[in-house]
Amino acid sequence: MARSKTLITGGGGFTGRHLAALLAARGHEVHALVHASEAGPIPYFDAVHAGNLVDRASVEQIVQAVQPDHVVHLAAISFVAHGDVSEIYAANVVGTRLLLGALAQLPVPPRSILVASSANIHGNQGGCLTEDSAIAPANDYGVSKAATEMVCRLFADRLPIIVVRPFNYTGLGQSAHFLIPKIVDHVRRRAERIELGNIDVARDFSDVRMVVDAYARLIEAPTAVGGIFQLCSGKAVTLGEVLEMVQSLAGHRMDVAINPDFVRANEVATLYGDPARIEAAIGPLAHVPLVDTLRWMLDG
Repeated sequence: MARSKTLITGGGGFTGRHLAALLAARGHEVHALVHASEAGPIPYFDAVHAGNLVDRASVEQIVQAVQPDHVVHLAAISFVAHGDVSEIYAANVVGTRLLLGALAQLPVPPRSILVASSANIHGNQGGCLTEDSAIAPANDYGVSKAATEMVCRLFADRLPIIVVRPFNYTGLGQSAHFLIPKIVDHVRRRAERIELGNIDVARDFSDVRMVVDAYARLIEAPTAVGGIFQLCSGKAVTLGEVLEMVQSLAGHRMDVAINPDFVRANEVATLYGDPARIEAAIGPLAHVPLVDTLRWMLDG
């Protein structure tokens, strides 16, 4: 029996590499679409295709060559504070539009197309968020992801799309631009001081291994097609608690300086998601205790 061919856009990134390892173990033939600067072999991928998601001809050529059974669209600028606004919208919105347009031209469409959106589309609403919470993005990244979901609607009658809104997640291999890897990096280097924003805010943090497990199960679940799903732990943890866990695990303490430049205006105190809908679709999520995720990152 032929293996399912799965194309992961942004396959060379943090999430893509973890997902490729899992899908390979589940018997998929895994293909990556990466930027030319990332061209070359990547572990667990059967083939790596260098291209440009904002170039229609490039995207169409790769899609026609692979003719995937499943697609996981991860390629995006995911750092909220990315400095070039035009790049955010080009990669996240135009790239999605060209990819879906190319997939719609295939003689046999994929069985599933998972598009990674973001809980950032909900903006600064506090408390427990569900899929039905208001869409009110508060930064360009969130706006770009809300627009990405609108692009998905354009193809809803032609393609089997699954939209996922992950909350914060982390793990081994994530860039130190992001908060938890920054803390881990400082502790591993035995830094004496770290600059952070408001450490009293509480957020929903998950492990990347749980996230990719959910992605793998979603693309293999026909009943998930057409759905929108939050991907979250259902719990809120303060950044101060994260900092304490990392320092305790490593046996190293740092002076913490609150940098006003890192404190966001009107930041909500507590924000977390409700995973009920996704668990109804694919079963219980493979949650990993945050302390175990942090230990994995420190030991890595």
